[in-house]
Amino acid sequence: MASNMKQYSRVFLILLIGVSCAWANLSDSYDKVDDSYGNLVERHLLDDGTVSVLYHKDRYLYFVIFADGRSVLERYSHVKGTDLCEKEIARFLKANAAGATWVPDKTSKERRFKRSDGKAEAIYANVNGRPALTMRELGQRGDQRS
Repeated sequence: MASNMKQYSRVFLILLIGVSCAWANLSDSYDKVDDSYGNLVERHLLDDGTVSVLYHKDRYLYFVIFADGRSVLERYSHVKGTDLCEKEIARFLKANAAGATWVPDKTSKERRFKRSDGKAEAIYANVNGRPALTMRELGQRGDQRS
């Protein structure tokens, strides 16, 4: 019986590690994001020195901006341009919580969230005609918003 528990514990740990490695998050390195998000669709060097990259994996498009080799903005949307469901929004928020919690911002007309540590914000809105959840780090490159 103890042997079975150890075996199940190992399997659970392996699955947990695999699931946690499958997601990239804000502030992750270019390599981690590139490994997690799949097929690179396009990459652009922007005037401010940041790099924007669009990935396609399964039914999602992942748009990521990198500054100094780290992800500072991530946008999630469906390939078909349909709305993300509540579970998907919650899953993306949770993946980017970094030990904090996301709090809905009730003062905005748009659907916004602030992370309880004050280091990131998220907004669910149409971007280029496509419903998307956009998360970005705060306090980067002179950003004074809190």
